[in-house]
Amino acid sequence: MSRLHAVQSTGAALEDDRIEPATLEAAPPATLPETAPLPATAQDDAPKARRRPPAKAIVRILLIFFVLLLGWYVATDRMAPSSSTGAVAAFTTQVAPRVSGEVTEVLVRDNQEVKAGDALFVLDPRPFDLAVKQAEANLAQATQGVDASTASIASAQARVTQAEATLENTRASVARTQSLVERGVAAKAQADKAASDLKSAEAALEAARADLESALLKAGGQGVINPQIQLAQVQLEQAELNRTFATVTAPTDGVITNLRLAVGQFINAGSPAMTFIGAERPWIMVDMRENQLANITAGAEASILFDGQPGQLYEGRVQGIAWGIDPGRTSANGLPQNQATTRWFEPARTIPVHVELLEDWPANVRVGSKVNVLIYAAGDANPIAWIATGLQHLRSYLSFLY
Repeated sequence: MSRLHAVQSTGAALEDDRIEPATLEAAPPATLPETAPLPATAQDDAPKARRRPPAKAIVRILLIFFVLLLGWYVATDRMAPSSSTGAVAAFTTQVAPRVSGEVTEVLVRDNQEVKAGDALFVLDPRPFDLAVKQAEANLAQATQGVDASTASIASAQARVTQAEATLENTRASVARTQSLVERGVAAKAQADKAASDLKSAEAALEAARADLESALLKAGGQGVINPQIQLAQVQLEQAELNRTFATVTAPTDGVITNLRLAVGQFINAGSPAMTFIGAERPWIMVDMRENQLANITAGAEASILFDGQPGQLYEGRVQGIAWGIDPGRTSANGLPQNQATTRWFEPARTIPVHVELLEDWPANVRVGSKVNVLIYAAGDANPIAWIATGLQHLRSYLSFLY
């Protein structure tokens, strides 16, 4: 009995083991109490999700900003256009000699100020001195030739006078002979001989007069300066002038810059030797887009900012606007060529505007210095001009950094 009871107990235990998993699977899952706190990460993400702005608000803000920026862009182009492409300009000359020669002296230094007429450099004067001596010799030779021609004129004139006297005597002799022949006193042969002598005398007079005319032509004629002497005098003056050109001088007051000339260098006539900047008051050339020129007129006030003078603004005035530019259009076979482009938008073209400075020029501003120019196309008494001026003031202080 005890053994049978034990077997039954073992089977009941096995039966309980088979039922327990199924019971566990059918049992509902345990739920947490309602008062259990959320994890820390869930608590942080919930406020962020509530603070994130919606996409529509961001788009609305960007659209408003874009419209305001576009309106400011258009308003400033019409009322207060500005550009940072300005540059200081002045009269610049490439000094070149009028004659060719070798440089023997350079009398200036780089960036030296000079006055009008100051000697800049000297060419070797020896070839020019020789040319002067040769011209003087040619003049002396021409003068001697004229003197000889004058003597020939006197001799030819004397021969003409003698021939005229001989002709008159011959005519008188012919008349007497013919009278004697008519009265029968002289033979007819004497009359023929007298007629022959008359023709000879007339021919001798014509020859003498021709010699006189030739002498007059060689001498240049009576009362006229001989052309040979005139030519010799002109050659002498040109030689003396070339000798003075051997010393090149400053055309006006100004500054010598970018000096690259050295002793021993040979320079041809008309070849640039050094750069000269005139002392005349410089000006500013600023490029403005075409749509910025709508309200700009000569005499409009301007505000000028030099990069070399950060933090300072200067007063200026528009002197004028260029009447044209070269768009770079080429031609072939007499026809304009098409300018093919792959750009979506053609870049705006710019027109130079001439601006004058109404104040004294800063000492450290040079030709070619960068300039920012603000033009008050609609005057300076409007909000657009005030804001643009304020922005230019801010830019003037930022120019300390670059």
